[in-house]
Amino acid sequence: MKLQSYIIADNIISPLGFSTEENFGQLKQMKTGVQRLEKSDLSAEPVCAAVIDQQRLDDEFKKLNASKAYTRLEQLFILSINDTLKQNPAIEIRSKKTLLILSSTKGNIDLLDPEHKGKFDKKRLFLWETGNVITEHFDNPNKALIVSNACISGVLAIILGKRLLEENNYDTIIVSGGDIMTHFVVSGFQSFKAVSNEVCKPYDAARDGISLGEACGTVVLTNDRSKIKGTAITVKGGSSSNDANHISGPSRTGDGLLLAIEKTLKEANMDASQVAYISGHGTATLYNDEMEAQAITTAKLQDVPMNSLKSYFGHTLGAAGIVESIVGIQSMRSNTLIGTYNYSQPGVTMPVNIIKETTGSTVDNCLKTAAGFGGCNAAVLFAKEA
Repeated sequence: MKLQSYIIADNIISPLGFSTEENFGQLKQMKTGVQRLEKSDLSAEPVCAAVIDQQRLDDEFKKLNASKAYTRLEQLFILSINDTLKQNPAIEIRSKKTLLILSSTKGNIDLLDPEHKGKFDKKRLFLWETGNVITEHFDNPNKALIVSNACISGVLAIILGKRLLEENNYDTIIVSGGDIMTHFVVSGFQSFKAVSNEVCKPYDAARDGISLGEACGTVVLTNDRSKIKGTAITVKGGSSSNDANHISGPSRTGDGLLLAIEKTLKEANMDASQVAYISGHGTATLYNDEMEAQAITTAKLQDVPMNSLKSYFGHTLGAAGIVESIVGIQSMRSNTLIGTYNYSQPGVTMPVNIIKETTGSTVDNCLKTAAGFGGCNAAVLFAKEA
């Protein structure tokens, strides 16, 4: 019999707050963390982005009385993981049966900036070293696993955690994903002409590009049911695929994402008619949203309520899949569907059911989708235990 994977704690740190509760409270009021920055270190021109308040980050981290110096991203990881540990005393971070998985696309990318030269050892630029730093801070005896697969990294890390729990080599896995904004990151997306001058408009007829953001999110998975507090949320299925279409452009047909969705539903032993809610990728670029709508419709999910959270958090890269999964889990716990901020007129050719306003609704499960550069796609399904 396959072991179940349960979510027993979670945290979101973003411009909307430093806890899941604070973030979800802002989302229910449909408040966005994306702001137009007229002048910033991120861009030579005005840019819309969701940036975490540095003063609050400094203040929150000082409360930990850390004895070592940590980079900005490392501080976010440590704060986010620390919050989940406080939520459930059954999480034994120092146990050999507890593993850390980190997802990030850029890691400590800010260390490339001249202002940070010499502040940290050069090896801190490597993602594997970030893993070492975090496990050492928490005295975890295992080597952290790093997942860096473009913008599906967070969802893929959760799927990996689920699979490792099923092998029963660990009983608890902490999955944390984070990325930060720098001039390097923003200029890269600007070179694609993919950044909107406004708060992004997922799936909308007037969408013209993404808003970028920074965040860190953490979920704790276990196969030990005795560690559950409150409603039991399971990771029922998950799958990834690659359409091998283009280095940055997704398949126009959505076949890769469709395959990931179909395999996820099959593993979860569910059909399309049973899906209650879809947390879409919804980057607000012309091709991503159209591709996703194609995949959703072909999977016969076009009537399922669906949203994108990118107009609240911005696209948070390696954190996106985890942060957005946590919001989906909170939607299940509270039976609340979050409206898609800045969505007005349908802008995809397939009739997907985009949620416009936050509303109460029974949400027994959530399908989270993701897509990324290089043609990668992923889907994961969370459900309340029957």
